[in-house]
Amino acid sequence: MTFRTLLALLFLTALAACGSGERAIPLGEPVAPNFRDADPVDFGRQSPDRYGVHGIDAARFQTSIDWAQARRNGVNFAFLKATEGGDLVDPAFRDHWRGAGEAGVARGAYHFYYFCTSPEDQARWFIRNVPRSKGMLPPVLDMEWNAFSPTCAHRRPAGHEVRDEIRRWLRIVEQHYGQRPIIYTTPGFYEDAGLDTFRGYEYWLRTTAKSPDEAFPGERWRFWQYSATGLIEGIAGKVDLNAFSGSPAEWQSWLATRAHP
Repeated sequence: MTFRTLLALLFLTALAACGSGERAIPLGEPVAPNFRDADPVDFGRQSPDRYGVHGIDAARFQTSIDWAQARRNGVNFAFLKATEGGDLVDPAFRDHWRGAGEAGVARGAYHFYYFCTSPEDQARWFIRNVPRSKGMLPPVLDMEWNAFSPTCAHRRPAGHEVRDEIRRWLRIVEQHYGQRPIIYTTPGFYEDAGLDTFRGYEYWLRTTAKSPDEAFPGERWRFWQYSATGLIEGIAGKVDLNAFSGSPAEWQSWLATRAHP
């Protein structure tokens, strides 16, 4: 290829980018949500509309995501299912991870916990499958009762055992990624496991029928999963919607201190 040909190709590429009228949105730059809920809930004074930064979580059920379009419509962050137990990887994780990263969506990975595998084995499995990537959100430990596993569905340890296993998983994962993980949980599990006594970690709370203040009285949260019926241009089908607990400026400040350097 001659130098003149190379210049011509560069010019055409730049012209196409200008003609599209679209720009790549930098990681962390807040975009207001431009999506709706197929089955909205009235949360009263603690409406998700109070919060300026929203995102999604995704797994194999989200079979088609145009990440660039989703980003332009206000998907500022995405928590992506990576692993389950000690031997399962979500089949869509790698594609979602790559697509979100290329689109400038702040991305994090989560692990769905099983009570029939040691926390050490599960932590190592997560580490084996989730890369340390610049700008990634803190890893997430998804703690809820598993009603569908053929081997673990009926195993429900006492609260003190659950909290011990959580600490063991968190310790290993934090050491590897250099980030203190986030804990995701549901109201029933939170109460059963006595997580109101578990301090020192940020929470991502699921509550789609009540506000966090009602479902988790007195608990502070960083992310709130408020819907499982979100509709967003760029994402086929319904998707979980989540809100960040602060303002757009607080989002950028939080990212600066909590995202992987």
